[in-house]
Amino acid sequence: MPDEIRKPSPDAIDLLPTREGYDRWAEIYDVDDNPLVALEEPWMDRLLGDVRGLAVADIGCGTGRHAIRLAAAGAKVEALDFSESMLQRARAKAGASQIVFRVHDLAKPLPFPDGTFDRVVCGLVIDHIADLDGLFREMHRVCRSSGWVVVSVMHPAMMLRGVQARFTDPVSGREVRPASCAHRLSDYVMAAVRTGFILEHLSEQAVDESLSNRLERARRYLGWPMLFLMRLIPGRHHSHFPTG
Repeated sequence: MPDEIRKPSPDAIDLLPTREGYDRWAEIYDVDDNPLVALEEPWMDRLLGDVRGLAVADIGCGTGRHAIRLAAAGAKVEALDFSESMLQRARAKAGASQIVFRVHDLAKPLPFPDGTFDRVVCGLVIDHIADLDGLFREMHRVCRSSGWVVVSVMHPAMMLRGVQARFTDPVSGREVRPASCAHRLSDYVMAAVRTGFILEHLSEQAVDESLSNRLERARRYLGWPMLFLMRLIPGRHHSHFPTG
């Protein structure tokens, strides 16, 4: 394990509501050399598989990093996010004209009919969602029975060490933290099971030497479980499962 990470003084941290935090992060999100993003993207592609000709939903799309890549791979992509600033960045990217982007709060039902999509992507989002059952239920609803849902999230072990979604504001130099929820691995897994998903893939990924050599920021996390991944197959809805 690496040395203890130096924590900034609480006086140097801006704790913001999730939407406001991501609105401010949008300006630098794609150039932030975020080791979690670098670790996650190859795994998402691997778990999604060939998407040519498939209908794909990107739930919590941010600056469109997955949506743009999936559209370029031949998918028909619809993408949602509640941050207007993030969506502005997404819409300005090459290839964005092929994608339907819309503003939507994931605390509300998804704006799609049942069984619309072959793949549903939810990348680095659910640690900001209080009602996990509600979002998993909606992703189950809009995914076709022949498809699957791929979810990634910062590993809860990072929060145990005081690390959560955050960035340094280039103007003020202060650390900004959009509000997050302190979920456990079991919270994610049981929310998926309660809403009727079959767990087809679960994995925990750590920073390795290769990533730490590419990104200096990753080196301090070498060997830490940083990423949790699930590939979920829609099954029958188990509404009789307890929610507590």
